[in-house]
Amino acid sequence: MANVSEVSPRLTMKVALITGGAQAIGETMARLFVAHGAKIMIADVQDDLGQTVCKDIGLDKASFVHCDVTIESDVENAINMTLAKYGKLDIMVNNAAIIDDGKSNILDNDQSTFERVMSVNVTGVFLGTKHAARAMIPACSGSIIMMGSVSGNIGGIVSHAYSSSKHAIVGLTKNIAAELGQYGIRVNCLSPHFIPSPMATSYINDHPDKFSKVYSNLKGVMLSMDDVAQAALFLASDEAKYMSGHNLVLDGGFTVVSPAFGLFARASTID
Repeated sequence: MANVSEVSPRLTMKVALITGGAQAIGETMARLFVAHGAKIMIADVQDDLGQTVCKDIGLDKASFVHCDVTIESDVENAINMTLAKYGKLDIMVNNAAIIDDGKSNILDNDQSTFERVMSVNVTGVFLGTKHAARAMIPACSGSIIMMGSVSGNIGGIVSHAYSSSKHAIVGLTKNIAAELGQYGIRVNCLSPHFIPSPMATSYINDHPDKFSKVYSNLKGVMLSMDDVAQAALFLASDEAKYMSGHNLVLDGGFTVVSPAFGLFARASTID
């Protein structure tokens, strides 16, 4: 992580709510946002983990609220708790997500699993955005960040349910940005490439031949959770004040080139 003491804080006096902020990318964002001057509300179903993260960050800067993003009353309460604690909401990061076990044959996929993934990854984002907008519209400002994925831009990477959910997030981002622009509220999506994380453990373990090496068009660089947090910091900050409705793809050029065909093909060097 960059030495933030050497640069000017970019989120001074800002208040952010991060769903799924108790671990992995969400936790990394929370720590970086606080380092840049923000106050943070972590919303998660992992109570002990979330409270531990807040204590480590500092309870004067970070708070925790239990929140299942599929339950509207939980999401509404998380927003209300943020307003009660800090008096406003400047940044909403819809980060909470789940992934299924990645059955590659659609005949083996069941409806309940598909609906569960869509409920958390899409409905949860819709609810987070709805109630964040309720807090932001009166202030006529705010930044809402959806956490997408490279699998929302190209097919064949992960399961049908997860890929469908992330494609939906891109469309939701554009539609809500179109509405909320009249209130000065920016809505953007951040779509990173595959990162080994607790959520991706089953994929790595179950498909080591497919996920042990992740292809990128950008040689010599590996994507980290800190890279994703830095991109979210940009979208949250005033540096991105004229960016809305955008899907910021953080994939090392993966989705812009075919590795197997064409003038710049590198199929022979992938493995």
